Amino acid sequence: MPRTLKRDIPGADWRISEEDVRAKGWPALFGEDVDPRQPLAVEIGFGRGEFLMDLALAAPATPYVGVEYSAKRVLKMARRLARAQIRNVRLLDATGEGVVRDLLAPSSVKAFWINFPDPWPKKRHHRRRLLQPALVHGLALRLVQGGMLHVATDHEGYAESIDAALAGEP
Repeated sequence: MPRTLKRDIPGADWRISEEDVRAKGWPALFGEDVDPRQPLAVEIGFGRGEFLMDLALAAPATPYVGVEYSAKRVLKMARRLARAQIRNVRLLDATGEGVVRDLLAPSSVKAFWINFPDPWPKKRHHRRRLLQPALVHGLALRLVQGGMLHVATDHEGYAESIDAALAGEP
């Protein structure tokens, strides 16, 4: 018997679109759920979302943005947030590169988390890796003074590539 994906959200639905961000802006999308003076915190590629939920629960006044390319994972995370009644997270079904380039203003983010991105281990696929010099530059421009980029990988070759991309960014 095949399983079907439940599409109902048992509470507030915190999924937003790129058009919502462009039309309304981040402060309006979070409303009174967070302190509007707080810079954003962004997790790119939240996967199943446990890490993002833990961050949001630990700092309820901070606006968190979860970015995930998989619409199915975004839907599942929206359901989990609604059940847990977590109000300081907004979810985007989008690419990390696109969100950084098009939706985040310079000096608007206090922290980025990128945990275990796909290493694309074959040499011919390295161009598909998320952490490339252009994205690292974009991340750096969007961090507030003293902001942090947190990256984790368990792939040695990708770690070396990430290190080289970070070393090239002043």
